[in-house]
Order: sequence, then structure tokens, then C-alpha cells
Amino acid sequence: MADNNLRIVVERNPSESRLSELNIKCWPKWGCSPGKYQLKFDAEETCYLLKGKVRAYPKGSSEFVEFGAGDLVIIPKGLSCTWDVSVAVDKHYKFESCSPPPSSSCQ
Repeated sequence: MADNNLRIVVERNPSESRLSELNIKCWPKWGCSPGKYQLKFDAEETCYLLKGKVRAYPKGSSEFVEFGAGDLVIIPKGLSCTWDVSVAVDKHYKFESCSPPPSSSCQ
């Protein structure tokens, strides 16, 4: 049975000011080629997709959440899901557990 508290939140096409506020360009990057990936999130992840298209199927559910290039996505801690990647993904990401200290800055 799916845990309804573990929901993927998708913010479509966030504004440039929102992306700047989050300092996304300083976040690490990650990418993958098309395929199916079993993922478990041990920390909350916020990511911004530069490229790609994904259908995420939470474990125990037949429903999926679709997101892609230009979307800001929040994946809750504890979620297990399958990513069905139809277009190669390139994204910036940040895990809540490893936020940089407030004094750090990125150029």
C-alpha cells in the first residue's frame, strides 16, 4: 500500500527569481540515460530538470507523477519509486541533509 504522505511535488516552470532564491546553479548536477531506475530517497531531494522527461511510479501505486525539463521537483524522504526515463535527464539537485553552511556562496 502506498504511503499517501510521501508525495512528489512538481512546480512547473518556476520563475528565474525563484531559481535564484534557491541558488540552483550552485547545486551539483546529475544525469542519466533513458531506462528504468529503482530509487529510494533517504533524504528529501529538491531538483531542477534542465533536460529530460520522467514518469515516477511510487512503490505500491499504479499511478505516476510526470515531470521534465523546466520543472522544480521535491521528492520526500523515505520514498521508493521507479523512474521511467523516456528522455535523458540532466538536473541540478540538493538533499536536505547536506545543505551548505549559510556563509558559503557560489559564483
